[in-house]
Amino acid sequence: MHSIKRDIIFGICLSALVFLGALAWGGPFIGAGTGATPVQAQQSQSQSAVYCGTVMRNGEQFLLRESSGQIYRLDDPQHVQPFEGKTVKVTGKLDTDAKLIHVERIEPLMV
Repeated sequence: MHSIKRDIIFGICLSALVFLGALAWGGPFIGAGTGATPVQAQQSQSQSAVYCGTVMRNGEQFLLRESSGQIYRLDDPQHVQPFEGKTVKVTGKLDTDAKLIHVERIEPLMV
């Protein structure tokens, strides 16, 4: 009788351990964790957003450094160049993979 109880308790503990491991692992065991990411990336690339920060130069490229420290490349150097070193508001579409903002509009930000 004791061996049956021991086997049942052992089975329950092992099942709980496997379940907790599956929760910690995520992706392949639970829901569509990785399946939603490409759709979200496409949505963020197709919608314009506003980014505020300081325009910096790195060689021939211009960058936008947000107050959070996040840095994005800007794709329109001729349009952005007059704002070098200034705090600006950039409206554009973000390419999340390349961390590149496709600039639609840029204007100085009055601080």
